[in-house]
Amino acid sequence: MPARIFSVDYYYSTVENRPGQGCKFLKMLAAGDVNLLAFNAFPVSVDRTQLVIYPQNATWLGELARRHGLTLHGPHHAFLVQGDDELGALVDIHERLCVADINVSSSTGLTDGHGRYRYIMHVAPEDYEQALEVLGVDQGLQRWVDFQLKQHRRFKAQA
Repeated sequence: MPARIFSVDYYYSTVENRPGQGCKFLKMLAAGDVNLLAFNAFPVSVDRTQLVIYPQNATWLGELARRHGLTLHGPHHAFLVQGDDELGALVDIHERLCVADINVSSSTGLTDGHGRYRYIMHVAPEDYEQALEVLGVDQGLQRWVDFQLKQHRRFKAQA
């Protein structure tokens, strides 16, 4: 199966860099029914960690942030790629961007162990619109219809 590329919005916030902060944040998201397409956390100073949130529904994330007084920065834009895990799976995507002189500023990818992969990549904000065109990303209203995401609720929300 050829790679499918989706445009995704992401937001970031910072928390204290100490044990339990990430857990507290993830529990809050789950209790608020905010489903994540991806999540990343990394230290930005000795005492702060940046949390990067790629929500399936940004409206729900915004409502949750308002209720809990959480400061979110965004939306920012990224690309989420999924496809069959095979040698050179990302070469064509990067080649198209390279030919258009668009730099991938950061990226992260994982395989699922069952022959598929997911990959998130970021380009400079000024290159985003051109990258949409170069990559042939469909910005239709139902952009998540074909996104392979199974939602299973294992977390019990507490009132």
